[in-house]
Order: sequence, then structure tokens, then C-alpha cells
Amino acid sequence: MELQERLNEVRSHIEAAERQAGRAAGSVQLVAVSKTFNADQIRPAISAGQRVFGENRVQESQGKWPELKAETAGIELHLIGPLQSNKADDAVALFDVIETIDREKIARAVADEMKRQGKAMRLYVQVNTGLEPQKAGIAPDDTAAFVELCRKELGLSIEGLMCIPPAEENPGPHFALLAKLAREAGVEKLSMGMSSDYETAIAFGATSVRVGSAIFGAR
Repeated sequence: MELQERLNEVRSHIEAAERQAGRAAGSVQLVAVSKTFNADQIRPAISAGQRVFGENRVQESQGKWPELKAETAGIELHLIGPLQSNKADDAVALFDVIETIDREKIARAVADEMKRQGKAMRLYVQVNTGLEPQKAGIAPDDTAAFVELCRKELGLSIEGLMCIPPAEENPGPHFALLAKLAREAGVEKLSMGMSSDYETAIAFGATSVRVGSAIFGAR
């Protein structure tokens, strides 16, 4: 199957999941996860009309996205991997959305860079819903207070929460928890669901899903 066919199939599944959940058509944004794929492998997705992409690493993204963004207007690039504070300047310069704010040090570094570069960014707080020691993200119980700190003390516009459920667990309870935390923290957007579970995420209220292998194929 060609990339365009896979992309159209994912779009169809998203539309069907929206209908099934009784949600408005187009209420879920598709973030095509292009990490590890080069510019030539990404261009067919852009040609097929995809404009929102997700990347895991700042350095890898710098090697392909400035050129791709220059070629096509309206590209929106999301950082969906962990951010180190020493890469905050590069991340703020290149990305439009950072989904992985998960501790005060990172939040401060991003806030400082946004001021320095005069750039407004859309930000999400990553929540470690499974409390996995190897995974980034703030603890669920600390989420509301952390969002408050980001907004009140640092002046950051936190528009949503993001999570990556444990691979071996049923994702449903994790998506339900993220939706509950978002209500408590007063944020509207939910970035949750990947290639294997994005339809479930939509049923639980995802406003964006991060789909890679179902579009680009195996890495």
C-alpha cells in the first residue's frame, strides 16, 4: 500500500471513530509522526495534504524540517519527544507546538526562550499516567498544580495534556484519567492515542492523535 492510501485509511478511521463517539466531524487533529523518516519520505504525505507532523528529537528535526517548511506554507510541527533544557532555544525556534513540558526546569527554559525569540507557542503538559520510572511526564496527582505554576508564574499558555500509556496495558483507563485531569486543570486539548489505539483515544475525548507507523510504515 502506498503512503497516500495508508494516510487516507487513517483519516477514514478517524472520521468513523468521531461519528461513533458522537463527536463533530473534524474535531480530532491528525499528527503524522515522521520521526526517523527523511525529507523525501515525508514529502508524499505533504503532497497528500497533511500539514501537521510530530517529531521526537530536536536535532533530527533540524536536519529536515527547515527545508520542508520553506517548501510548503502552513506546516505545523509538534515536538512529541522529551526536551532537554539545553535544546530549548532550538526547539522554540523550529517547532510550533511542544507537547512534552513535564517539569519546572523545562517550563522555565521554554518561557525564557519564547521571550527572547519573541515567539508565542502552544504548549502541552506531558503526564506519566502509568507512573513508569523510565518515562517522562509529570505525576497525575501533580498535574493541576503544575499547570497552574506554568500559567500563573511563568505566563505560559498551556492548552492541553499529553500521555503515552504503558505499552502492555489497556490504554482506556489512561485516556480516561488524562481527560479527568484536563477537566481539573482547566485545559481543553488532549493529545493521546497512537497507531495501535487512536480510535480508543477518540472515544475518550482525544482532540489530537499521534499516528506514525500506520501512515509511514514500519521504522
